[in-house]
Amino acid sequence: MTETTSLVKEAASLFSEFRDGQRGSIDPLVRLMTPTMWHMARSCGLSSGDAEDVVQSVWLALVAKADTVRDPATVVAWLGTSVRRESWRVSRERRRAQLRNDLPERPDPAPGPAEKVVLDETQQALWRHLSSLSPRCQALLRVISRGGPPDYAALAQSLGIPVGSIGPTRGRCLVALRRSLLNDPAWSPS
Repeated sequence: MTETTSLVKEAASLFSEFRDGQRGSIDPLVRLMTPTMWHMARSCGLSSGDAEDVVQSVWLALVAKADTVRDPATVVAWLGTSVRRESWRVSRERRRAQLRNDLPERPDPAPGPAEKVVLDETQQALWRHLSSLSPRCQALLRVISRGGPPDYAALAQSLGIPVGSIGPTRGRCLVALRRSLLNDPAWSPS
């Protein structure tokens, strides 16, 4: 009898006892097979720690799925196949993680500190010039600057102007705002 045949028979016997309710039989089976399983995981390129994790997860899987192994004589093959598959899965995950770590970082789309200062100054200047316009222009431009289509009927009612006057009034207000900004030596349009 060869060493492999002896290993398979001993593992089958211990596994059969485990499935028959002798739960303590798993301990000698673990001692018998763990070194071989660990070397199989290492041969798939895993680190020592990853190989230990793979072996542990395969043992947990065997305990959970013991009833699916129909022939106790195949438990060694089941363990070997499971170790290889789990090792390959872990190895793929490690490679993917490494690829993600090797990718250059995407620049933050938010403005940096210098750009934020300029943007704040620009917005302050814009609002300062907007507040110098007539109250009607201020109200109209504030509503229109919020984005989306304004409710012209509600806007006309709140401003006390006909709906047909909103467009031309907006145009005059924008021209006045543009003129005010261009006359400001501190204003620099982007």
